[in-house]
Amino acid sequence: MLSIEKITQLAKENSTPLYIFDKDELADRISSIKRIVGDGVTICYAMKANPFLLDAAKKLNVKFEVCSPGEFSICERENINMSDIVLSGVNKEKHDIEHVMDDCGGVGMYTVESVSQFELLNECAAKRNITIPVLLRVTSGNQFGLDEAEVERLVSHRENYPNIDIHGIQCYTGTQKKKIDHITKELEWLDGICDMLKEKYGFNARELEYGPGLPVSYFGEDAFNNSYDMLKEFAEYLKPLKSKYKITLEMGRYIAATCGVYVSSVADTKTNKGQNYCIIDGGINHVNYYGQTMAMKVPAYTFVKADGTAAAKDYGTEPEKWTICGSLCTVADVIVKNLPIGKPESGDMIIFYNIGAYSVTEGIYLFLSRKMPKIIAYSEKEGTSLYRDFKFSDKINSREDLI
Repeated sequence: MLSIEKITQLAKENSTPLYIFDKDELADRISSIKRIVGDGVTICYAMKANPFLLDAAKKLNVKFEVCSPGEFSICERENINMSDIVLSGVNKEKHDIEHVMDDCGGVGMYTVESVSQFELLNECAAKRNITIPVLLRVTSGNQFGLDEAEVERLVSHRENYPNIDIHGIQCYTGTQKKKIDHITKELEWLDGICDMLKEKYGFNARELEYGPGLPVSYFGEDAFNNSYDMLKEFAEYLKPLKSKYKITLEMGRYIAATCGVYVSSVADTKTNKGQNYCIIDGGINHVNYYGQTMAMKVPAYTFVKADGTAAAKDYGTEPEKWTICGSLCTVADVIVKNLPIGKPESGDMIIFYNIGAYSVTEGIYLFLSRKMPKIIAYSEKEGTSLYRDFKFSDKINSREDLI
C-alpha cells in the first residue's frame, strides 16, 4: 500500500479530488490470491468493479468478465486478448454478438443467462459455421441466470445445438458474504447439479465458474487489515473439486478494493447550531462504500495537514468532532459524521482507503454538474500515469449544440 507521504505528494502534484490506483498493490493482491488458491484455478477479474485497472491487470495473467457492450469496447481499446474475455450480461443484443464474432474473432467464453439468449448465441454461431464455448449460468433466485430445470433441459437437448459447446456452469449470488458456510453450501449445490447432469444425461461438466463474493472490510480498524483468512479457508474446500473441473473464480471487489485511495481537500469549515461541519472538495459523488448507512460508519482514513504531516487519531480525551460533507448542494452529501480530526483548515486533506472498487464508477458524477476527479495510477517501477484528467460534467448536462 502506498505510504501517506507518497499519497500526499501525488495529491499535491495532481490536485484534488483525486483517485490514485496502486498498480503494485494490485499485482501483489492478485499474486497472493493465486498463491492461496493454488494450481488448477483461474482468476477472472469482474471489470465492473473498476475498468481503469485493465491496463495493469492485463499483464497479470487473469481473465476478464465483461457484462456490457461498453465494457467490451474498453477491452478493445485496452487491447485485451479476446481469449481472456468471459462475455456475460443479461442483455446480449444480436448486433453486439455479431460484432464480437465478426470483427474480433470471438471470445474465450460466453455465458448464457436465458433460453432465448442460448438460442441467439446458437443462431449467430450457426450462421458463421463456428462452435462457441458457453457456460450456463444458474440462478440463485433473482433475475440472473437460468432456472435449474432449464439448465437440465438445455443439457439434455445439447445434440440439437451443434454450434454450442457447453463447458459447464457458472454462478454468482452476491457480494460481501461474511460466513464461509454460505459459500461452501453454494459449492456443494453447484457440484451436485453437475453430478446430476452427468448421471442423468452423461454430461461431463469441464468447467465451474463461481463468484464467491468474499468480503472486504471497509469500516473501523479491520479496514486496515484486509487479510486473506477467509480465502485460505475457502481454498481448502476447492481442493477436492480441482480433480473434477477447471475452476474459474470470478472476483471484482475482492481484487480491486485495496489498490485504490481517494484524496479530497478541506474547502471550508463551519459550526451550525453546535455541530462542526467540514466541507471537502469531493463528496458522495466520488465516495461510495458498500454498507455505508447514513454516514454513521467510519471508513478507513487518514487526516493530513496542509504541511503534509499525518495527524494522529488520538486528539485527547475530548477531541473536536467534525461531520465531513461534500460539495453537493444536498443534505444527503454526508460522508461520515463526527470524525475526530482536531481543527481542520483549508488545504488539509483526507485520504480514504479501500476505494479501488466501484466508487470510481458508482458515484453520482453528473449530479449538480461538478467536475469529475482526476485519476492517476502509480507503481514504484513505472512512476505516475495519468488515466483521466479532470472532466467537467456541465458539458454532458447541457444541449450538445452548446458545446
